[in-house]
Amino acid sequence: MAKRVFFSFHYQDVIDFRANVVRQHWMTKPDREEAGFFDASIWESARRTGSVALKRLINSGLDGTSVTCVLVGSQTYERPWVRYEILKSFRKGNTLLAVQINSIKGKDQRTKTNGPNPLEYVGVTFSESGDTGTLWEKMNGNWKEYSEIDGGASYRTGGVAEQYRGKGFNLSNWYAKYDWVNDNGFNNFGGWIG
Repeated sequence: MAKRVFFSFHYQDVIDFRANVVRQHWMTKPDREEAGFFDASIWESARRTGSVALKRLINSGLDGTSVTCVLVGSQTYERPWVRYEILKSFRKGNTLLAVQINSIKGKDQRTKTNGPNPLEYVGVTFSESGDTGTLWEKMNGNWKEYSEIDGGASYRTGGVAEQYRGKGFNLSNWYAKYDWVNDNGFNNFGGWIG
């Protein structure tokens, strides 16, 4: 059964065409079941929206999704709304994955060097009991609590396994990263999202 996937990306990668190669590759497949996903992205309708309205739009875009795919371009890791989408997805319980897209030729017919993985710039620490977690983001080389999600940086986890208690992790420790071209995303994306 096809999954609903929320795509998180820097809008410049839509302008340069790379993000759309991934998001629209299903169009060349016989049906959505073979592609394995439905695109739940919201950005085309959101570019000129205020912060509160944009959070609502992202939150509603995430409704009904079980996977969040971060399309990694050159500056994706710096984008504040990408960080919001990643951490909101994590809190929601979505499976996350990062897909490098700079190996896709842009509208200028050139590729770029891979950008940093945004999942390395967001993280979580768990209390000694494992009952609470705190979200973090890395800014200018320093980790700081992430408070943009309603309720603040700390939240109730419902309990985590003992090996995570009292420790901190960036999200790249748990979630896979792929390269669209080198890892044959056109044929393998359905498997990546499980």
